[in-house]
Amino acid sequence: MVELVFVVIRFRVGESAQAGFAERMRGAVEVLGRQKGFVSARVGRNVDDPELLALTLEFENIGSYRRALSPYEVKLAAVPLLSEALDEPTAYEDFLT
Repeated sequence: MVELVFVVIRFRVGESAQAGFAERMRGAVEVLGRQKGFVSARVGRNVDDPELLALTLEFENIGSYRRALSPYEVKLAAVPLLSEALDEPTAYEDFLT
């Protein structure tokens, strides 16, 4: 049985910096997408606060997500970007299905 975990990582990015941030985000999502257990990713901008961006990721389980952060290529491409996220819990399991 697949036990999906979804991850919500929020960032506060000024509108003038969003183009450069988007390029970095593409690289991070690309490298995370190659990790075992990865299911999907989305990036969005809040409709009421355009400086608030969110990255959502789905992984097969919490172990897959945590292991996905370990490879060297992820540490180079994704971890620096993820370290700029708002300081809040990010991983969620399905509560109502």
